[in-house]
Amino acid sequence: MSMKLIRVKGVMERTGLARSTIYKYISLGQFPQPIKLGTRAVAWVESEIDTWINDSIKRRDDDAA
Repeated sequence: MSMKLIRVKGVMERTGLARSTIYKYISLGQFPQPIKLGTRAVAWVESEIDTWINDSIKRRDDDAA
């Protein structure tokens, strides 16, 4: 299985969230943890972001039902 890492700009584009909101959700335990790539670089596992997006859609649909 191939795992792709995406940087914060890609996460922002995919989720529509601002950088500060992403880090706020991480601190609240509501968003996938990033992987540290270096002293100032992080990335997220693309499939974990996809799962978070799909879970958000499911919660929305469940709340509407």
